[in-house]
Amino acid sequence: MPDSSLLHELIGVTAERSPQARSLSVGTSSWSYAELYDNVCRFAAGLVGLGLARSDRIGIYLEKRFETVVASFGAAAAGCVFVPINPILKAEQVGYILRDCDVRLLVTTADRHGGLVPELSRCPSLGHVVLTEPGTSPLSRPSLLSWHDLLGARQGSGHRVIDVDMAAILYTSGSTGKPKGVVLSHRNMVAGAKSVASYLGNDANDTLLAALPLSFDAGFSQLTTAFHAGASVVLLNYLLPRDVLKALHRERVTGLTAVPPLYIQLAQIDWPTGTGDSLRYFANTGGRMPRDTLTALRERMPKAKPYLMYGLTEAFRSTYLPPEEVDRRPDSIGKAIPNAEILVLRQNGTECAADEPGELVHRGALVAMGYWNDPEKTAERYRPLPHEAPGRATGLRLPEIAVFSGDTVRRDAEGFLYFIGRRDEMIKTSGYRVSPTEVEEVLYATGLVGECAAFGVADDVLGQTIEVVATPPAEADDLDTTALLAQCRALMPTYMVPARLHQAAAPLPRNPNGKIDRKLLAQTFSVLETPEADRPRDVREPDRAG
Repeated sequence: MPDSSLLHELIGVTAERSPQARSLSVGTSSWSYAELYDNVCRFAAGLVGLGLARSDRIGIYLEKRFETVVASFGAAAAGCVFVPINPILKAEQVGYILRDCDVRLLVTTADRHGGLVPELSRCPSLGHVVLTEPGTSPLSRPSLLSWHDLLGARQGSGHRVIDVDMAAILYTSGSTGKPKGVVLSHRNMVAGAKSVASYLGNDANDTLLAALPLSFDAGFSQLTTAFHAGASVVLLNYLLPRDVLKALHRERVTGLTAVPPLYIQLAQIDWPTGTGDSLRYFANTGGRMPRDTLTALRERMPKAKPYLMYGLTEAFRSTYLPPEEVDRRPDSIGKAIPNAEILVLRQNGTECAADEPGELVHRGALVAMGYWNDPEKTAERYRPLPHEAPGRATGLRLPEIAVFSGDTVRRDAEGFLYFIGRRDEMIKTSGYRVSPTEVEEVLYATGLVGECAAFGVADDVLGQTIEVVATPPAEADDLDTTALLAQCRALMPTYMVPARLHQAAAPLPRNPNGKIDRKLLAQTFSVLETPEADRPRDVREPDRAG
């Protein structure tokens, strides 16, 4: 088999080269690459046998388990498109996704299926439901199949597929409005696997812990990166941070990728001796990691190299900061990953000067195909590069589509990028533009909070006031708001000092991708229209004069 150009070939190439190498582990069970690829091919044959057409969507509503991986790569092998659905979503949210992209076949468990029945009756395109174990349904359609029966076909080849065909639709979470389906091609996902594996140095000796949801681009990337390198993946459905520590030790994990909320929790608990000894690297994605958290993690994992990464679902992965640069520039999101170019552009499309804030624009093989069935939002985010942009020549006639991220960044004189904030989350107060992540970074540095989120609330005088929701630090029952505000006044300019601090119980709410849900917190704790008597008991209002 040649080098991988299609998603399922990431498994097939290694299965041919090292059939007995371990590919996946769940609990005490594991599969070789040969076993995994055989199941992927059988799943693909089962889809073709049911009459699924090229590019038909296959929904997968499962926790992390063998069937989740088989269905994802098997759908791609059949020429279909897999749609991973976060297992924490509720029935109504699942139903929206199934209808939005016209899912033809759904893979789920009998228990989950029981809760979905009312929604499934409203999904006219859904013809089949495949249950991982036996179950029944009061509906005459869609038809029910067992996993065993589907994989019993064993015959039939997939539809013709090339690398620019659709492979997956990943739905981005959103607390306001409906989630958007980002369409990824085989080329996007294979190029991403090769790029990430190259800078992380992944090889067949690695064991990666899949702690993030597989419906999240960085979570699914643990599979593609490992399979490209011939490494092993441990699937973990954890309940508590200590479950992650146990898995690191038990499985001798060499690579861990997670989001800041999980790392914050891991940094605040005791680690049994030897827990992180096998780790070769740990990587952060999904937001800036607080400096104190990074310092604490490096103390617990002295042999592991830290990789600070930035990515967006619309381009799968974008930048990373090499470990040797972490001490010199811990706030940087680094430079472009291999086989990508990151531009910093003004609104008129020209390139920003050094340290001039501008929009992060990603060009290259990882640029996704757009948003499913949403031409308006696609046109906003996926746009032709201006002729003045680097990499374009006046003689080129066909337009090149890039991702205009909506994130504001700056690039220093040495080419390193720094995240400032999302354009739609920037707080405008007293004539200043304030990044919520900048406020949060200062709060974490005080050591007086466990988790925190900053956001803006409309104000007739200031435009917006800065509000913060925070949890007490570990081993504390309450926030020391007096000390925290004193630290804010000492470390921040007056316009950046929070107008209110709200205490909340830990952990703060997450969106389906595991990130702290800043938008939900803003809605919950907004006091703009809340009568004084009804405001939360723990709100503290500092002197505006600072």
